[in-house]
Amino acid sequence: MSILGTRLVADVVARLMQGATVLAAGAISRRAGRILPEFTGHTLEVTVPTAIGPTRAVVYRPAGRHPSPPVHVNFHGGGYIMRGVRLDDPLCRYLAAEAGVVVVNVDYAVAPQHRFPAPPHQAFEVVRWVAENGAEHGWDGARLTVGGQSAGGGLAAAVARQALEGGGPPIALQVLHYPPLDLAADPGDKPSPLAKPVLKPWMGEVFDAAYLPDRSARTDPLVSPANPADTADLTGIAPALVITAELDRLRAEGVRYARRLLKAGALVEHHDVAGVDHGYDVNDAEKARETYALIARRVGEATRA
Repeated sequence: MSILGTRLVADVVARLMQGATVLAAGAISRRAGRILPEFTGHTLEVTVPTAIGPTRAVVYRPAGRHPSPPVHVNFHGGGYIMRGVRLDDPLCRYLAAEAGVVVVNVDYAVAPQHRFPAPPHQAFEVVRWVAENGAEHGWDGARLTVGGQSAGGGLAAAVARQALEGGGPPIALQVLHYPPLDLAADPGDKPSPLAKPVLKPWMGEVFDAAYLPDRSARTDPLVSPANPADTADLTGIAPALVITAELDRLRAEGVRYARRLLKAGALVEHHDVAGVDHGYDVNDAEKARETYALIARRVGEATRA
């Protein structure tokens, strides 16, 4: 572990990365709008009450008349430290149009301002609120799926785990797209065949230390369900679509978790996207289209009345 893996240094770097994200917000928004532009978004914002304060979410509604459509709750990526609800705009637009679901895209709390376990607990509160308040907002909370990209996929897995252990709400599908699922493993021990992969070991050190500074706690099932220390019976957990990227440093832990879900009878499909690295869908519209079509199909199948 380098000095970047210490709490104080990681916090400083994390805040600098947050500032850079704010400065780049306009460019991020424009780039997202250029991906799959044929799918237009019909959006509004809602505020969800949670234990750590009001939480903003952008709601995408399917076009046309859909009486009480199902709902998909999405969590964006960003290493648990960067806010970026706009990053997933192409996916949200696509799912609303092609799966016919309302998509609730959550602007959740991030570290170091809100460390673990606040974000997964907040994420679960949002999902529970979505399930319980559907009729008021025009969606069917009884037909509910969750998902996320990168850190958002980790949060979606944590939501499914809390729903399993807390007796609901029922989740028809969890979509885990190139998620981090083993924070207990050293980032330097997660190899990539690429000379310059998207995720660098130093990034993993900053993300992990800012989010969960106590290394001894990183085997917690809400951050490391793919770590061998988690041996709980997952029978009954929400069915899962696990998507990994062939060249991603996080691929191995995604594969391990997919195998664990398979043993629990909860794996709908594990899809490995060939020849791509972490976050590939942000820059590759055609690969994004292929993967989003798979997600839309599986979400549609899971929520079909």
